[in-house]
Amino acid sequence: MAVKRRPDYMLILCPLLLLGIGLVMIFSSSAVIALERHGDPYFYLKRQGAWAVVGVTAMFLAMQVDYRNLKRYIYIIYISTAILLLAVLAPGVGINVNGAQRWINLGVVTFQPSEFAKLAMVIFFAGFLAKKDAEKKLGDFVFGYLPNIIALTVIFALIHIQPDMGTALIIASAAVTLFIVGGVRLTHLAGTALIAMPLLFAAVYSVGYRRRRMLSFLNPWDDASDSGYQIIQSFVALSNGGLWGTGLGNGKQKLFYLPEPHTDFIFSIIGEELGLIGALVVLALFLILAWRGVRAGMQAQDKFGALLALGITFTMTIQALLNISVTTGVMPTKGLPLPFISLGGSALVMWLASVGLLANVSEKGRMPVTGGA
Repeated sequence: MAVKRRPDYMLILCPLLLLGIGLVMIFSSSAVIALERHGDPYFYLKRQGAWAVVGVTAMFLAMQVDYRNLKRYIYIIYISTAILLLAVLAPGVGINVNGAQRWINLGVVTFQPSEFAKLAMVIFFAGFLAKKDAEKKLGDFVFGYLPNIIALTVIFALIHIQPDMGTALIIASAAVTLFIVGGVRLTHLAGTALIAMPLLFAAVYSVGYRRRRMLSFLNPWDDASDSGYQIIQSFVALSNGGLWGTGLGNGKQKLFYLPEPHTDFIFSIIGEELGLIGALVVLALFLILAWRGVRAGMQAQDKFGALLALGITFTMTIQALLNISVTTGVMPTKGLPLPFISLGGSALVMWLASVGLLANVSEKGRMPVTGGA
């Protein structure tokens, strides 16, 4: 019998701590750039602060609505996501920034549908897999597996053509993880992988800038002034930081050396100004969040809740690890922001709403908690 209990407050505390660190580091890393571009050193801080208020509100709202009700609306969620991703490509609706068509202009603010697609697809696949499992059709290729792959391929293609390969791969990775955990036959997944891997290889090496990123990852100093520039500057920032860092606000790489230090490479500035200790604190918060998220999934009272919690946890964790891996040179450069920390309103609201759903699942777990979080 399910026992209602308090939500796991660690699932709320860790993201809020990361959000606080993010706001401080966004100001530290962007003040000079904001002053030059907008005449206001607080420009990016104020913008992210406003989005933080919206995101925290979304988080607490998501905690109040019973997550099980979402299962009724998975098809509406999917169709709405596809329509928004199509709208991005429509002339006069979508905004092109540096060759990427990823945003919708809402007048006062811009909205990035691909960020919300991460959460939407976790909800959809969690609900669809739970439904097929209940119908005993999950092992069936035509009625159980094929609809999942078709649904994933459509969303992947719509995001890929923006182009945004990083987000498309995050969503695909989360979906495959849910397929495995949900009970899809591994032979079906293996067959799909045999088809998908050559296509993915071609998608990377047929596009010049993606190919250059892969080559510069192997040896960034071969093209130190172009494709290897960002990662080399990131190395400099991290090496400057040492154990304790140069001190908050005292970093040098943000001063027009490291491009866009308040977005994808903000972890480098954390490493420079707060040192290895500060970087490890951030990593520890993500690992605690991952642990408690998996715990919530394992204790969920239904399959939908379990898949929802595990899907959200995986998506947050893999994006954080990929971002950190890029800044430390472990992975090729890719434009993936650090959850809760990097500048970006759509992403911040989505991540905080995801945390709210995760806490929602934890509140309705099977096992009561006595003492502590």
